[in-house]
Amino acid sequence: MRIHAPFLTLRKAVPGDAEQLLMLVKELAEYEKEPGAVRTQADDFREGLVNGLFEALVLESPADGIVGMALYFPYFSTWSGKALYLEDFIIREPLRGHGYGQRLFEAVADEALRQGARWVKWQVLDWNEPARRFYLSRGAKLTTGWENGSIEICVADAPVD
Repeated sequence: MRIHAPFLTLRKAVPGDAEQLLMLVKELAEYEKEPGAVRTQADDFREGLVNGLFEALVLESPADGIVGMALYFPYFSTWSGKALYLEDFIIREPLRGHGYGQRLFEAVADEALRQGARWVKWQVLDWNEPARRFYLSRGAKLTTGWENGSIEICVADAPVD
């Protein structure tokens, strides 16, 4: 796949970007060896943007549409205060290694400062060496010793009043 990227625009995502955001998330899931794990739909992205559940910065090419995104939301750490959580950071494969990721990452840091956050937190797979190198080269600290926990909550199992 060839992407034309001489002039990429950096901007905030809008609800009309939902389909392209979902496409990028599916590409990321494929790369992370979890192609069937994406259960969100474009409507979830539209609703999330409209209702302020998250924000996203996107890199857009006039010829190819959105070719990169950073999806984030504010959260509060009882240890460190206000922060941004970077849920997904994606640059389409053909554009990696050309400085676009750095541009997008710096924009996330600027947004964190604008929102009064003290830091940005994210996760990276331990086998994703290119991503690990990218983050480390920007001064990130990758911690060990913590395991991620999650539990799926089914609406059908919710208590009824």
